[in-house]
Amino acid sequence: MIATGIVVEYNPFHNGHLFHLNEAKRLTDADVIIAVMSGHFLQRGEPAIVDKWTRTRMALASGADLVIELPYAFSTAHAPQFARGAVQILDALQCEYICFGSEEGHIAPFVHSLDTMNTHKQLYEEKIKCSMQEGLSYPNALRIAYEEISRTTDEPLADLSEPNNILGFHYMQAIKEIRSNMMPVTLERKGTHYHDEALPEDSIASATGIRKELFATDVAHVQSFMPSTSFELLHQQPHQSWDHLYPFLRYMILREGPEQLASIADITEGIEFSLWRAAKEHATFQEFMKAVKSKRYTWTRIQRMLVHVLTGYQKSTRAQITSPSYLRLLGMSKNGRSYLHTVKKEVTLPVVSRAGSHKDPSLLMDIKSTDIYMCGMQREPGLDFKTPPILL
Repeated sequence: MIATGIVVEYNPFHNGHLFHLNEAKRLTDADVIIAVMSGHFLQRGEPAIVDKWTRTRMALASGADLVIELPYAFSTAHAPQFARGAVQILDALQCEYICFGSEEGHIAPFVHSLDTMNTHKQLYEEKIKCSMQEGLSYPNALRIAYEEISRTTDEPLADLSEPNNILGFHYMQAIKEIRSNMMPVTLERKGTHYHDEALPEDSIASATGIRKELFATDVAHVQSFMPSTSFELLHQQPHQSWDHLYPFLRYMILREGPEQLASIADITEGIEFSLWRAAKEHATFQEFMKAVKSKRYTWTRIQRMLVHVLTGYQKSTRAQITSPSYLRLLGMSKNGRSYLHTVKKEVTLPVVSRAGSHKDPSLLMDIKSTDIYMCGMQREPGLDFKTPPILL
């Protein structure tokens, strides 16, 4: 059985995701589609709009065969760690291909970019360091360094100012680093840009635009941009956002104070004092973020810090979690179950279907993050222990 892996958040699952899933199957002639999906907190430092089991149902209903949770330690990390964790999981599951959407639409520019960056690695790293010392944010420092090394070659390179291209590059980088045999395949992203908030006239909108419309109006306005099952599931569930979680976050910041905040993952360079002052002064999440955001710290980088503050994710805990150590099964189709049975002797990480059956610092963070996420939804804790994998 040919297995193709995809890395997803499905926040929520929309028509663009359906196109990606179907094209991944077609381009690789896959028998099985394995989706590595973020749990309750996402790479941009946001809570998922609905819980991970609802999003798993969306994925299975639209053709995914296995849904495996990307652990908190990787789902909330910046792009290189996010990509590496996902690639390691897909490699452990014996995937032959990984298929990602990109603005580029072709693999060759990514290959040239990776080769060029490896050839000029010292120049690249020195340029990043220099730019950050001048006060630029990390993404801007990366962009400037990349532009510098692009002048050393006549080959077309991938545009790493685009969000999907960035992740695609890091997937390929991770494949090379772990010496995986997975073959990368990409398809051009359709419809609106990743960050576009306006809903288009056709049927493919960005998840950002769908979420904005949901919170501004009502769920009926996004129906045409989602598969029917995804829309029905979204309609049935309460919707989570930072606005719901901000009272808990504000309490944590004020209770801990700058000294304790300094031990939280990603908190650096004294920003704990800015977080503490903003929490004292601002009653809403948007006001808080506007007060903290600066030229050096992007909105996304700050949000990732805040997720770690909310969940109590310590630098010392992160140091213990260097690679995925289990495969948390969220759901599967009959076809997915058959695949797992076929390759079970070759799978290189333990498959976890019950949270209580496996002791691991990373899994404990997944469980804790679920309980905290549910506080904002006014739902009971312990759902990781009570919810079995979803069987389609």
